[in-house]
Amino acid sequence: MVSTHPGSERNPQPGVTEPPATALNSRKLAGCLLTPIHSPSLYGYIFFLPVSGASAKCELVSCLVQLVVAFAPPPTRRYSHLFLTRPLPEYTATRRYQPPESLSACTDFLCPGFAISPLPLERTATHYTVVAIHPSPFDKTPPTTNASSSPLSIMAPGTAAPSPMPSIPNREDIEATWRYLVLGVNRVMNDLHQGIDMQLYMGVYTWVLEAVHNFCTSQKAVGLGGPAMHSNHRGAHLLGEELYHKLIAYLKAHLEDLHEQSKSHTEEALLAYYIREWGRYTIAGKYIHHLFRYLNRHWVKREIDEGKKSIYDVYTLHLVEWRKVLFAMVSEKVMDAVLKLVEKQRNGETIEHGQIKQVVDSFVSLGLDEADPSKSTLDVYRFHFEKPFLDATNAFYQAESKQFVAENSVVEYMKKAEARLAEEEERVSMYLHQDIAVPLKKACNQALIADHADLLRDEFQVLQDNDREEDMARMYNLLARIPNGLDPLRVKFENHVRRAGLAAVQKIQSSDGDKLEPKVYVDALLEIHTKYQALVKNAFNDEPEFTRSLDNACREFVNRNEVCKTGSNKSPELLAKYTDVLLRKSNTSLEDADLERTLTQLMTVFKYIEDKDVFQKFYARMLARRLVHANSSSDDAETSMISKLKEACGFEYTNKLQRMFQDMQISKDLNRDFREHLTGIESQKTIDSTFSILGTGFWPLQAPSTHFQPPAEIGNEIEKFSRFYKHKHDGRKLTWLWNLCKGEIKTGYCKNSKTPFTFQVSVYQMAILLLFNEHDSYLYEDLLTTTSLSAEVLDQALAVILKAKVLLVAGGEKPGPGKTFNLNYDFKSKKIRVNLNLGGTKEAKQEEAETNKTIEEDRKLLLQSAIVRIMKARKKMKHSQLVSETINQIRTRFVPKIGDIKKCIEILLDKEYLERLEDDELGYLA
Repeated sequence: MVSTHPGSERNPQPGVTEPPATALNSRKLAGCLLTPIHSPSLYGYIFFLPVSGASAKCELVSCLVQLVVAFAPPPTRRYSHLFLTRPLPEYTATRRYQPPESLSACTDFLCPGFAISPLPLERTATHYTVVAIHPSPFDKTPPTTNASSSPLSIMAPGTAAPSPMPSIPNREDIEATWRYLVLGVNRVMNDLHQGIDMQLYMGVYTWVLEAVHNFCTSQKAVGLGGPAMHSNHRGAHLLGEELYHKLIAYLKAHLEDLHEQSKSHTEEALLAYYIREWGRYTIAGKYIHHLFRYLNRHWVKREIDEGKKSIYDVYTLHLVEWRKVLFAMVSEKVMDAVLKLVEKQRNGETIEHGQIKQVVDSFVSLGLDEADPSKSTLDVYRFHFEKPFLDATNAFYQAESKQFVAENSVVEYMKKAEARLAEEEERVSMYLHQDIAVPLKKACNQALIADHADLLRDEFQVLQDNDREEDMARMYNLLARIPNGLDPLRVKFENHVRRAGLAAVQKIQSSDGDKLEPKVYVDALLEIHTKYQALVKNAFNDEPEFTRSLDNACREFVNRNEVCKTGSNKSPELLAKYTDVLLRKSNTSLEDADLERTLTQLMTVFKYIEDKDVFQKFYARMLARRLVHANSSSDDAETSMISKLKEACGFEYTNKLQRMFQDMQISKDLNRDFREHLTGIESQKTIDSTFSILGTGFWPLQAPSTHFQPPAEIGNEIEKFSRFYKHKHDGRKLTWLWNLCKGEIKTGYCKNSKTPFTFQVSVYQMAILLLFNEHDSYLYEDLLTTTSLSAEVLDQALAVILKAKVLLVAGGEKPGPGKTFNLNYDFKSKKIRVNLNLGGTKEAKQEEAETNKTIEEDRKLLLQSAIVRIMKARKKMKHSQLVSETINQIRTRFVPKIGDIKKCIEILLDKEYLERLEDDELGYLA
C-alpha cells in the first residue's frame, strides 16, 4: 500500500538516512513541496517544483540535481528512474541522469499507460511535477500505515482534496471486498473519459490493487457460502476463479447497458457512438488489466499453463466480452453505417474517414486466436468487415459501370474505370486494412474490367486503325489486371502489324520486280517495324508477349509478301544488296555514325529473315567484289557488319567472311615483298600492278570457263609474279581469275583533247584495246584468235567499248562475225576518267542464277550432314522424328521443306549411311 502526503515526512526505516534539512531550506529549493513514496517495491519522492523558482531552464536543472543528490538513498545517492512532466533539452543531455526508455521497472507504482498518457503527472499552472524512484530497501517488509488515514492523498499545489474513499473491508469478507472493488472499477470504467488527475488515479489504483490482493489471498471463502479452505493454495485458486467470473458478469452487464443505449442511435450516430464507447472501453480495460495484475500473474497464468480453455488475461477478457455481447448485436448495423459512409465518398461527398479507420482497427483488435490467446487473427475483421465491404463494392461498381457504358463511349469508360481504380487504391492507404488490398483489387477488376472485357477488346481495332496510342495504353493497363485479359489483344495486334507490313510492301511494288530498289524495300520494312516497336514500348509497357507478337508479324511480312512472290529468296537478296550499297566506297551520303546506326537497323530486318543462308551467299559474293576491287567504304564498317552477323548467327556463319579479310591482309604483305624483290632487278617499271591471293575454299568465286591470252604488256608482269610466288610457296597452284582483273589505260591518240583520257577497263577490254597500238582496225575473227576469248565474253567486252564510241563499227553497235572495228581518233568525253568496266544486266542475272544454284546445292549438303549427325548420335530413329529433328537443327539457317529432307534421306540410304528397319525406323550404319 502506498501512503503519500504532500509535505509530510516519510517514516524512518532501518538503514535509511534522512535527507539533510538544509537541502529544503536552500534558496534554490524554496517553495518546493516534497511527498515521500512508501511502497513494497518502490522508494522515492514526488516533488512539486514551482515555476517561479525555475524561470530559467538552467536554474530548473540545478534545482533538480540538488533534489536528486539530497534525497537519494545511500549508498548510491542516485535514482534509477527520474521523470519530468516536461523534459528539458539541458536535462536530457546530462550524463548522470538519463530518463528511462520505458516504465517496465516501476509498474508497481505507475500505470502502463504512463509512457503515452499524461494522467499520472500533470503540469499545474504553478508547478512542475517531478518523480524520482528507486527500488525500495525494504521490499520484504512494507511499512505500516495509519489505518485512519486516507489510502492516497497526493495533491498538486493549488488543488482541492478529493472526497475520501471508503475503507477496505476485512479481507475475509469476500462479497464486501467485491462490492468495494466494484466501486473502484466503476470509477475507471465510467469516469476515466472525463479525466482523472494524479490524486484520483493513485487513490483508485491503491485501494483496488490491495482489494484484489485481499480477495485472492483470503483464508476464508465467506462469499462462497462454504467452510474455510484447509489449503491456502486451493482457497486462493477458488477465490481467483470467483473474482474472474464476477468480473465477467460485471463486464457483461456493462456491455448490455451499452447495447440498450445504442438502440437510440442509427447510421452515422450509431457509428460515432460505437467508436466513442469502444475507445472508452479499451482504455478502461488497460487500466483495469493493471489493477487486476495480481489475478493475471497468479490465477490466470496458472489456469492457462494448465491448458484451460476460454481463460484470458483481464484485458483480453474485455475484448472477448465486447465481441460476445455488444459486437454480436451491433456489428451489422455498424457495418451498414460504414458502407453508407463509403458510398457517400464514392459519390463525391466529403466524409470523416477517420471514423472508418477506427472501426477497422476495432474489428481487427477483436480477432483472437482461440488456440493461443496471446496471438491475434483477422477472422473477425474478414468476416464482419472485409466480406460485406467487398460485396458492397462489387454491387456498387457493377451498377455504376453498366449505366456509364450505356451512356458514354468506350474510351470515356476506360478513363472512368482508371479513376475508380486509383480511388480504391487510395482508400486502402487512407483508412482500410492492408489485408483487403488484394481482394478489393480483384473485386474492382471484376466489376470494372472483366465484366466489360469484350466491349473493350472490340474497340481495340478501332484504336489501332486510328493510331490512338494513349487510349491503347489505357486499355492495356486495364486488361492487364485480369487473367488472360491481353491474349485477344496480342492476336489482334499481330494481325494488324502483318497487314500493315504487307500493305507497305504492296505500295512500293512495281510491275517489274527486278527494278525495285533495295533501299526502298528495306526502308519500307523498317518503317513498319519502327512504328510498332515504339507502340509496344509506349503503350504496351514493352511487354515480352507483345514483342513476340510483333516479331511473328514482322517475320511473316518480311518473308511472304508481294515482292517474295517472284522468288522466295528475294528478301534476303535485296537486304544483301542494300548492305552492299551502304558499304561501297561510292556511298558518301552517310557519316560513320549514321552508317553504323543504319547497319544496326539492317540487322533488325536480318533477324526476321528465314533463309539466312541466302543472305550469306549474296553478301559473301558482294563482299568479295568490294575487297578485290578495293571498293569498301572502310575496313571498320566491314568489320562491324561481320561482327553483327557473327553475334546473330555464330562463328560458323561468318568464318569464311573473316578469312576473306585475312587473305586481303596477306596479299598486302605479299605485294610489298614482291615490290622489294623487283627493286634493283629492273631499271624501269612499265606497269604498276597489284595481286590478290584468294583462298579457294573461302571465296565464293569461280575460275572463268573461257580461255584467255593476256597481252604481252601484262603477260611479262604476270610471269614474274608467278615465279616469285612459287618460289615463296612451293607446291601451291595459282588459278588466274581473269574475269575479276581490271586496270587503267592512258590514251594519247585523241585529236580533240589536249589532256589524255584514262580508260578504266577489265583485263579483257585491256587486251582488246592494246591491240590497237599496232593497227587502227581489226576484224572480229582476228580479235577472237588473238585474245582466245569465247565469242560470248568477247561480245560483252566489246559492247561497252562500242557504246562509248572508243571503237567504231560499221552496220550498228553490236559486235559480230565479219565486222571490222576501227579506232576512233575523234573520241570525246566530258570526263577525263572514263569507266568502261561496266557489267551488263545479262551478266548480273547470270551471276544471280549461279548464286541460287549454289544455294540449292549447299542446302542439300547441309541437310545430309545434319541427318548423319543426328543418326550418329541416336543410332535408331523413327522416320517422322528424324524429319522433325532435322527441321529444328536447320531452321536457324533456312526453313527446309519436308520433301527436300525426304530426298536427302533417300540419298543417304542409297549411299548406305542409313538403313531401313522395322516399324518405319531408320538405323545408322557406321
